[in-house]
Amino acid sequence: MYFMITAVAFTLFLSACSTTQKVTSSARTPIEQLLHSEAIARSLAKQNDVQLHIPAGAKVALSTVGLSADNPFAGEMIGSWLGRQGYIIDNSENAQYKIHVIVSALGTEFGETFFGIPPVSGSLIPISLPELSIYKSQNQIGYTNFKMDIYELPSGRFVHSTMPYTAEAYFNDYTFLFMFKFSKTDLINPPEFRSLSRIME
Repeated sequence: MYFMITAVAFTLFLSACSTTQKVTSSARTPIEQLLHSEAIARSLAKQNDVQLHIPAGAKVALSTVGLSADNPFAGEMIGSWLGRQGYIIDNSENAQYKIHVIVSALGTEFGETFFGIPPVSGSLIPISLPELSIYKSQNQIGYTNFKMDIYELPSGRFVHSTMPYTAEAYFNDYTFLFMFKFSKTDLINPPEFRSLSRIME
């Protein structure tokens, strides 16, 4: 009997010590946006302009196609990278080459491992208990895969197709013993909404 009373009291104590994180109404969280953008940036950083087979300083027209709604953003990042390589982005009839970016994949994958007691909502007795996580991991990976097809203008002659540009970034969230949380990531300057320094401010 003493054990049962102790267990109930401990459970009620844990329910009072839970933390809550609300999901915003934005289409993508800042972490998801960073996973996308840093995956694209890393894929470009792995390569150089040698494989484009275009003379330095050439005027190029840029187009992007793919299945993701984020293709325009990928195109802007690629255009910025091309500018830093010395090419001139010119979508007018004066362009000497056309770079057609084919985005095969751009998005995030999510996986979760959970060991504990899921949230409980009583139907007969109006008592709700939060999730009690002995161990929980939430893993997000941002991945990109695209290539560039280069055409000569105004003839439209095919010049070259690059090797795939691929990269990934990750953000993992962990919970131990109900209330101890930490994150692990390779993102640059991710949000620190659960950091101890942020809580103490």
